[in-house]
Amino acid sequence: MGLLTEGINEVIATTDGNAAPMGIINRGGALHMVLFRGSHTAENVVRDRWVVANFVFDPVLYVRTAFDDLPGEAFVREEIDGTAVCRLRDVEAWAAFAADVERAGDESIVVRLAPLKEEVLDLRLHPVNRGFSSIIDATVHATRYVRSRDPWLGRLIEHHAGLARKCGGPREWEALDLLRRYIGDPTRD
Repeated sequence: MGLLTEGINEVIATTDGNAAPMGIINRGGALHMVLFRGSHTAENVVRDRWVVANFVFDPVLYVRTAFDDLPGEAFVREEIDGTAVCRLRDVEAWAAFAADVERAGDESIVVRLAPLKEEVLDLRLHPVNRGFSSIIDATVHATRYVRSRDPWLGRLIEHHAGLARKCGGPREWEALDLLRRYIGDPTRD
């Protein structure tokens, strides 16, 4: 797939009416996702056997979809070879994948992805922004923090919050405020 680079690609993954930040792992052209059992994304992927990677560069959307549901009008249906998939309306690009469970454990499943279709809608240049990257990292830590209240994760969130405040702009600061509303103050745990 031309849109994914080697390593872990952070995207907003959509399944049927659901959106969540996810990492798509690309190692030597083999594409995988690790999904946590009990999540809407995991349940939908196992049931429907497809997922869409949405390429979007809005830090607020990453935080929001990690902790909340989007309204129905945020999604668009696409048909690919007789299969209806769901993508986000406001994206720069998207890629749809067939998804098959490769391994299943007690806490997570590993899903193998096979490309179905990709489309670039509105490609823009995105210079590297450490503030945006820090929001992504803080959000990843926060999704684990809300389950465990691990102080170490709280310190990591605070580290990335400091970088987002220093290196980000208004949209990253808004994302950081939203993240704090979802998880509270990790320095108090």
